[in-house]
Amino acid sequence: MLNGLELAIAGLASVAGGAVNALAGGGTLITFPTLIALGIPAVASNVTNTVALCPGYLGGTFAQLKDLRGQKRRILFLLPAGVIGGLAGGLLLLNTGEHTFRVLVPYLILLASCLLAAQMPVRNFLARRSAKKSTRQGTPEPNQGREDALSSRLTGYEMIAAVAVALSAVYGGYFGAGLSVIVIAVLGLVLDDSLTRLNALKQFLAFVINVAAAVFFLFSKQVVWQVALVMAVGSILGGVLGGRLAGAISPVLLRRIVVTAGVGISIIYFVR
Repeated sequence: MLNGLELAIAGLASVAGGAVNALAGGGTLITFPTLIALGIPAVASNVTNTVALCPGYLGGTFAQLKDLRGQKRRILFLLPAGVIGGLAGGLLLLNTGEHTFRVLVPYLILLASCLLAAQMPVRNFLARRSAKKSTRQGTPEPNQGREDALSSRLTGYEMIAAVAVALSAVYGGYFGAGLSVIVIAVLGLVLDDSLTRLNALKQFLAFVINVAAAVFFLFSKQVVWQVALVMAVGSILGGVLGGRLAGAISPVLLRRIVVTAGVGISIIYFVR
């Protein structure tokens, strides 16, 4: 049981994490190390963090709901891959011993920091790729509410995407930080669609993967509910705050700060 001050620290970390997620991504690099610093075991910290931050993914999914129109068949095909992968990652986490997971923590934080650092280069590459295809084909981006042909039938590329999403989801269920970068890269490289629609699909899949892992964790007896409830409220407030601060804070600068902090934290764990 945490005392009032420790709960307040966890709550403030979740507000900061929710705001960072809304502005630039990488909020887990704030919340997860905070829980460990408060004395919560590493596996329980990861489980609690996943459960607590789920509401934020729901809000992001609803915000991009209109861009999911015309992707029903694709969603129904990729959804099971996300669920199965998320559950597998969660099962893998719960079967990782506390000592082993603590050894992996600095590597996971460093990997998440690298993924966050790669976020804009990946998005810029995919945007250029999408623009070149639109110019070459002489057609507008398929983001005007029409039913895209890719959504009416499944292709070999979408089947490859399902396998790639399932593998990504294993990582998402196990740790999760930086998952969105992996998923958008997979979707952008395999599926022929606009970046706007793929980003909405990515947001939906990230939500599905995290919910699958979170629901599994509910029965694990590893969730620190006192902390999870405080952090859930804090992450929602942080998401609202982040939305209001959009435009006032540079996402690029904020991302660089979070990446630098994440690398620094990983180094601290390495030398401990």
